[in-house]
Amino acid sequence: MPFPIEEKYMMELESELGLIFPLNFRNRMIKCNGGELITDDLEIELFPFFDKSDKKRISRTCNHIGIETKNAQGWNGFPDNGVAIGSDGFGNLLILAHKGDGNLADTIYFWTHDNGEIEKLANSIDELED
Repeated sequence: MPFPIEEKYMMELESELGLIFPLNFRNRMIKCNGGELITDDLEIELFPFFDKSDKKRISRTCNHIGIETKNAQGWNGFPDNGVAIGSDGFGNLLILAHKGDGNLADTIYFWTHDNGEIEKLANSIDELED
């Protein structure tokens, strides 16, 4: 069950990865850290930001964006500029990307693990919300 998160935990991950998350994505995650996105074609579980505020939240956010991105970076075909923000449960990932400057763009992509193909899914997280 997703819950709000303090922005300081987002800033910790940004510092660790050397990245800046887009404002729309940050605002969505502040209100609801993780959760599901359901489209006509996909059911995606969003990875949360790691929340260290108490034991319950540590447990609920152990599959956080930072760890899932680090795991994905070892997979063949995962883009060097990609950050894993969600999964369809079949090894395919929702990603954000940057153009080498560390500023992640709003655009949401679907990365297929079988062949490394990347497809634009939405212009921003807002387009995928109910």
